[in-house]
Amino acid sequence: ACNVRNRGLLSARALGAHRDEDVAMRKIGIGLNWQGAFNMQDAIEQAKVADDSGVDHLMVAEAWGRDAFTTMAILGYETHNIRIGTAIINVFSRTPAALAQHFTSLDALTDGRMIIGIGSSGPQVIEHFHGMPFDKPMRRIREYTEIINMLVAGEPLNYHGKIFNLERGFTLRHLDELPRRHIPIFIGAFSEKSVRQTAEIADGWLPGHTTRDKWKDEVATFHQYAREAGRDPLSIEIKASGGVTITDDPEKAYEGVRMQNAFYMARMGDLHYNAYRAFGLGEVADEVRRAWRESGSEAAYRAVPDDVVHSLGYAGPVEGAIDWMEEQRDAGYTLHGVSVDERDPKKRAAIFKQLVG
Repeated sequence: ACNVRNRGLLSARALGAHRDEDVAMRKIGIGLNWQGAFNMQDAIEQAKVADDSGVDHLMVAEAWGRDAFTTMAILGYETHNIRIGTAIINVFSRTPAALAQHFTSLDALTDGRMIIGIGSSGPQVIEHFHGMPFDKPMRRIREYTEIINMLVAGEPLNYHGKIFNLERGFTLRHLDELPRRHIPIFIGAFSEKSVRQTAEIADGWLPGHTTRDKWKDEVATFHQYAREAGRDPLSIEIKASGGVTITDDPEKAYEGVRMQNAFYMARMGDLHYNAYRAFGLGEVADEVRRAWRESGSEAAYRAVPDDVVHSLGYAGPVEGAIDWMEEQRDAGYTLHGVSVDERDPKKRAAIFKQLVG
């Protein structure tokens, strides 16, 4: 494999193996949003602090704002050990071969630290932003996964699916630069059929908006699907539902949880709406949609009850966050999303290290 730079540090793969051996360490991750205020230099500095503090992964979102790949390339070049991925890239706006090109190029740049996070998105974004029919989303996810895996592995691309028919046997021309011949594919999946498929074909699962009381059932069901597919459930990473925010102002953070979930219930289409219904929040989602439609966003935010807000995320001091993540780990989740409301780099690093354990 060709290394972009001689970093003189543990490789990502070696670091990951070390973390797997040490069961006391929590695999925490941070995220970057696709909208709102953004400063690349701040993002670089935050990524470096996370990287130096043992944070496992950094996930970049994409919808109808900033693209994910520009940010990932810059942050990948500026860091050394942290895994970097998408949460999520849709399987309509770019071809599977284009995604394979993007991610293999980035995997070479980062010495094997990429995570391919894919999902269907929804008809509103796909049809009215990208201008493509929202057709056969589950089948597309399967074929994207299979084609990307073939190209990364160096297999000639002869593929005959229900969507893609590829006969010329192309192989990527930069295979000798790749640090590995498989890049983990994580799939965002909410419905029963989609979760079953994820348990069959993915390296990781990005679940939906599950409330705290349903964590154990969610993971147990996924593990059963994996066993039915002939796989070891423990070989598949699962990102925990319900992230944590370390803050001195938990009420403000919980308002953020309230606003985010109201937005997803009311404005992110039937995919997320139906997911909330499946998680037992159908009445809440209906009321939020009605409030948004009749009275606007503020009314919709107020329609999310406090107990629901507190079941969808944690905000407060480090000690409570650790308890929350340990409960997630006991349920079977392997990855945890965190946000740290602290601008001072040294204090932020200390908090990350406490959260990692």
